[in-house]
Amino acid sequence: MICSVHKDEYNKLLDVWVSAVQATHHFLSNKDYEFYREHIPVYFNHVDLYAYKDDHGVIKAFLGISEENKIEMLFVHNSVRGKGIGKKLMEYAIEKLDARQVDVNEQNKQALDFYYHLGFEEVGRDEYDGEGLNYPILRLELKKGKKK
Repeated sequence: MICSVHKDEYNKLLDVWVSAVQATHHFLSNKDYEFYREHIPVYFNHVDLYAYKDDHGVIKAFLGISEENKIEMLFVHNSVRGKGIGKKLMEYAIEKLDARQVDVNEQNKQALDFYYHLGFEEVGRDEYDGEGLNYPILRLELKKGKKK
């Protein structure tokens, strides 16, 4: 089930974030990992958040969408990666929220392959991430008429 997230669920989102980042963001230094871990709850306040909950109401993944309908974050708990949950959230974002853009760390090959598989294409590159750190960002876009 996909539903909106309430502020009292931010700690659960942080748990998902930690699990996902530890499994996929091996390129982050420990210092930068701690920086982002501290700041991610602040970022939650700047996006509309949607969670995928299992049959027991446990949050297993989430996505954040900006006012411009851009996917700002998508994280899936490591225990359920590869089970189609990320794809379900992306289909929701594309079909229900008209989200067609996402930025991805260039070093995150798993995420890039996932988005390319869904039909996203690279439209730009930034040398640094949004915090000015040395993690290049690829800007991806799902072209109109592309199938997911």
